[in-house]
Amino acid sequence: MPSSTSLSRDSDAHQLPEAGLHGLHRAAARGDLARLRQHWWLKKRGKNRRDHAKRTPLHLACANGHADVVRFLVQEKCLLNLCDNTGRSPLMKAVENQHEECVAILLEHRADPNLKVYRGNSALHLAAAAPNTSLAEMLVEHGAHLEAKDWEGNTPLLLAISSHHKEMVKFLLQKGANVCAQNLFGRTALMLAASAGETDVIELLLSYGANITCKDIACDTAVDYALRSGHFE
Repeated sequence: MPSSTSLSRDSDAHQLPEAGLHGLHRAAARGDLARLRQHWWLKKRGKNRRDHAKRTPLHLACANGHADVVRFLVQEKCLLNLCDNTGRSPLMKAVENQHEECVAILLEHRADPNLKVYRGNSALHLAAAAPNTSLAEMLVEHGAHLEAKDWEGNTPLLLAISSHHKEMVKFLLQKGANVCAQNLFGRTALMLAASAGETDVIELLLSYGANITCKDIACDTAVDYALRSGHFE
């Protein structure tokens, strides 16, 4: 059975050797606000300049949680929605590394929570896999789409279930996520929970109207998923 609900992490600034970063990028990754405040430096080098991985200084500040640097760069009118060579925006970097203050700053300045470049994942997909309901709530409040689908048709709800994050599942359902959504393989939230034998999540999904008779592309139901995985109860 192909796996369709996993997210991989790529190396961020704090995982790179210092020699891999230069100038503005090194200052942003280190949180060196004094260096960045030298306006001639920004004007000469360019606040949106990319490094070898197509990251801007804002990407690196967000990845490392330097909220003061993020606030400064935003005030300097840097571009908020550029994506690096993995398809991640600065907002995605901040969400993935669970830097709440950085996320709040970006959203307040209208960073797009619905960009979908990295495997079709939005910032809410990354929050659902983290998990961090505070981040997810900020994203939803700023217009993140609950039914956004990644490259395999997974919604944030499906990703939260596969990541075994019950509180995130509950949060997304409370916000109105479609409990019967199916990915490209026809799998529903109930099927994924049944496969994992998570009876408490199954009960939660059923209380929100999950359909036990739905079938995937192989015509299997949630009951089939449970039995195949040995979860006879």
